[in-house]
Amino acid sequence: MPISRRMLLAAIPAIALPVSVSMRPARAEDLRLTERAIGNPKAPVHVHEWFSLTCTHCAHYQMTVFPEVKTKLIDTGKILYVYHDFPLDQTALLASMVARSLPVDRYEPFINTVLSSLDRWAFSPDGQPKDPKVGLKQIAALAGISSAQFDKIDQDETLRQAIVTQAGDDGTKYNIQGTPFFRFNNIPFTEELSSYAAFEEQVKKAAG
Repeated sequence: MPISRRMLLAAIPAIALPVSVSMRPARAEDLRLTERAIGNPKAPVHVHEWFSLTCTHCAHYQMTVFPEVKTKLIDTGKILYVYHDFPLDQTALLASMVARSLPVDRYEPFINTVLSSLDRWAFSPDGQPKDPKVGLKQIAALAGISSAQFDKIDQDETLRQAIVTQAGDDGTKYNIQGTPFFRFNNIPFTEELSSYAAFEEQVKKAAG
């Protein structure tokens, strides 16, 4: 079931942090906050996805629909696919911080690994959350981030606040009520994309 508007509004303040002199949003030139996208920038359709890295619905989409989207639409230059962080809890926020601290070419593979292995690093067999830092450190290490670098990222309140602020702004601007949330060019899509056919249909509509 998609996250409700009430649940979302409750989650965002829970990870928001007060802005102080030593905790100002990251500067615009901070490369960690630049757009993360794959595909053809000149494609007629730009697909934007807002996701949370502990969202089981995002994980399901990533494992069942996205592989075909990448092969048939992204790799062929038919669409540009743009990622947007929308963490709904502290664990997802830390995962987003780690992802954005990676070199750009490692961002998408890291996101894919995190979402496709939620049942191994984020949740125990009974569905209860695990200590996120243990599993995330292991995945980050495979992406080239040392334990010391991971700890430094975790302590970076400037990056943390910048991601929270952007997610809050996007949530208000686009009325995001759950994840994953998509926009095909300027057309929002709020239902669940459960198949490649459904995704392709939205791309065709956006292309006119």
